[in-house]
Amino acid sequence: MSTRSRNMPRPVRPWRRAMAVAAVLAATGTVLAAAPQPAQAALPPQTIADPVHYWNDVLLEVIRREGGGPGPMSRSAAMLNLAMYDAESSYQLKWKGKITSEPYIHAEKYAGWLEGPDEEERVVGRTAYNVLLGLYPGQTQYLDARFRERFGSEPTGFDLLDATVVSKMVTQMRDARNGDRSDNDQVYVGDNKPGAWRPTSYPDMADPGCSRDSQAVSPFWGQVKPFALTSGSQFRPPTPGLYGTYEKLLASDEYKRQVEAVRSAGADKPTTRTPVINRTADQEAAAWFWANDEDGTYKPPGQLLQATREVATQRRLNTYENARLFALVSTAMADAGIAVRDVKFLTPIDLWRPVSAIREGGLDPEWKPLLKTRAGVNVTPCFPAWASGHATFGAAWAGVMKRYFGSDNIAFTMTTDDPQSPVKSRSFTSFSQAAREDADSRIWLGVHFPWDAEDGLTLGDRIANHVYTTKLRRL
Repeated sequence: MSTRSRNMPRPVRPWRRAMAVAAVLAATGTVLAAAPQPAQAALPPQTIADPVHYWNDVLLEVIRREGGGPGPMSRSAAMLNLAMYDAESSYQLKWKGKITSEPYIHAEKYAGWLEGPDEEERVVGRTAYNVLLGLYPGQTQYLDARFRERFGSEPTGFDLLDATVVSKMVTQMRDARNGDRSDNDQVYVGDNKPGAWRPTSYPDMADPGCSRDSQAVSPFWGQVKPFALTSGSQFRPPTPGLYGTYEKLLASDEYKRQVEAVRSAGADKPTTRTPVINRTADQEAAAWFWANDEDGTYKPPGQLLQATREVATQRRLNTYENARLFALVSTAMADAGIAVRDVKFLTPIDLWRPVSAIREGGLDPEWKPLLKTRAGVNVTPCFPAWASGHATFGAAWAGVMKRYFGSDNIAFTMTTDDPQSPVKSRSFTSFSQAAREDADSRIWLGVHFPWDAEDGLTLGDRIANHVYTTKLRRL
């Protein structure tokens, strides 16, 4: 909740004020192109030069503050970056005479005779601020502070660009996502049979947030309207659903191999029945590097947005190039979040987690996954195993990056927010290498089976290819 006093009148935000101004101008026949703009103060000194990078940094901090699941976070990232991209495209169309890639919704060749000071920054930044304000009203105080830091003025101050372009960019994005089923609060009811996911609140793995079926995280996110796909099920992978029933799945030799693989690679500590852990020190470091499971971190989508920034900075992209790259990456990850929830909850098999398979399958009642909370309590995510969200997000990200840059073999270094990671950065020689390690890390943490990772990687890359070939295409 915002800390603004309930007794204080809520200020009119720029995009709402702009809509009112535009309506008056239209009703009176005033020509916006001829309307003089008030003098704009120079921007304060900037430590982050590019507005796309700045506002994505703001989003990552909001994610740390808000917590929650990766699906809603990736939706927010897509809304933010697609709106900034259309706003930047509008600026390019107005003052550079053309755009080199198609807009997501619409680029506005807005009114105005002369380009105002820092106009590109203002068009992009004011759009970003208003989109984030609509998504996270409880972060109003923080967002206002970041606006002042960037512009040196109050976010409620008037700017003619709000009337000519910003309000249109904000409104068209909000209209596009209204009724997208992201607010579905339907309660999940599990299948309640061996092999089916169930709450994992074991006495020695106490997790009060996962003791009932109804506490499953985002069970119907797979029904959210995608940003590029035709539906969340468009690229649904076949396994392990190809077995058709839990009984056939559990009786298969492949299932037994899957369980044994994670049992030896993902255990927290050796036990009487699992005396050997088949995991190297570097794999364990990688497992924690990619985790970012707890609130207070930028979560998996945020880590990949940060990696996008590292690569974009290294490749010296300009603002228009950054806007398109971040929009493509965010669109792919948003649809990945939807598609992987479709697989987890809306297919015939809602697969239980490895800890349930190992303990309730009678293999080792003392087995625990490596994944722990900051307090040192072993834990496993509160939703089905198949397919892996980390793998799907990672492959969707890598798929866009290698297509955007025309090569997979680009070396880069990225960071982590996970407080338990023994290292804060890791270096890779390709995008696919990073995605593969991201996928495998969930096996090493003991929370996924190998086929969760494999199917997630395939699903993510198919989504990336669809996004890249159908949205924001080069003109």
